[in-house]
Amino acid sequence: MDYCTDTDRLLDQGLVNRAVEAAFADHGNGRVQMPPKSYITLSEGDFRTMPAYLPSLGIAGVKIVNVHPGNPSRGLPTVMALTVILDLATGVPVAILNATRLTDLRTGAAGAVAAKYLAPEKEIVLGMAGTGRQAEAQVNAIAAELHIAKLKVWSRNPAHAEAFAARYPGYSAAAAPIEEVCDCDVLVTTTPSRVPIIRDDWIQAGTHINAIGADAAGKEELDPAILARAQVFVDDPAQAVHSGEINVPVRRGLYHERELAGTLGEVVIGRKQRRDRDAVTVFDSTGLAIQDLAIASLALKQGTRIPLPFP
Repeated sequence: MDYCTDTDRLLDQGLVNRAVEAAFADHGNGRVQMPPKSYITLSEGDFRTMPAYLPSLGIAGVKIVNVHPGNPSRGLPTVMALTVILDLATGVPVAILNATRLTDLRTGAAGAVAAKYLAPEKEIVLGMAGTGRQAEAQVNAIAAELHIAKLKVWSRNPAHAEAFAARYPGYSAAAAPIEEVCDCDVLVTTTPSRVPIIRDDWIQAGTHINAIGADAAGKEELDPAILARAQVFVDDPAQAVHSGEINVPVRRGLYHERELAGTLGEVVIGRKQRRDRDAVTVFDSTGLAIQDLAIASLALKQGTRIPLPFP
């Protein structure tokens, strides 16, 4: 068995997007094994276990990933992860990957795939609500699929919004009030909010939204009225009901699983699609274990390997 570090080194964003897109296609065609992620709640955060088998790539394994919102004050990432890959024939562990940056990249790729298929145009104004590591991953991944003509950025901390925008001068990036950020073609929300921060009356016809921040029960970024008028596509229905953007509205009776427009996998394989140019679409991203296996299959071809004999 090998312990693999620096696994995100030199990974091509376009290849990552294609690998994740193919995994969603397999999901849409029912060609994966993947139970919903399991959560363990700790005093200051949680960790999740995410097992899966992706037959098309001949890869199986499990990711363990934490979410500790207080970590930045300790000089640590909010999210850290490792992935264990198993030999299909024997079950012997063959690799452990440092999946912290891989998690950022594969989540960014999911948003990029959703934007590729659901954005109203190929040239877009991109709005960002949130400026953390996942916000950066979303911008970079979406830029590999669509032309970003303008980037608008909001953060609860205006200095963070200014600093984020300064990193993207090629996109005419600028910090803006949140309601102005919502006046865009594609809106990406990456905050840990537990109360809606995006109001329904800020969202214009034709907008596509990547709702990324809600990844645990109780988290919510969008006014439920947006969901009521939108076509909502999820990565996985069971996970979305438990911990995605729809989880709070479902528990409060404001939204029902039967109202979902479909899964992103169904969109990728052409079974579902945007209704029309003026439709509001939402991608509710919770993060799938098959995304982790898809990017692991790329990462295993590079990085630094440290032998760890097993058994």
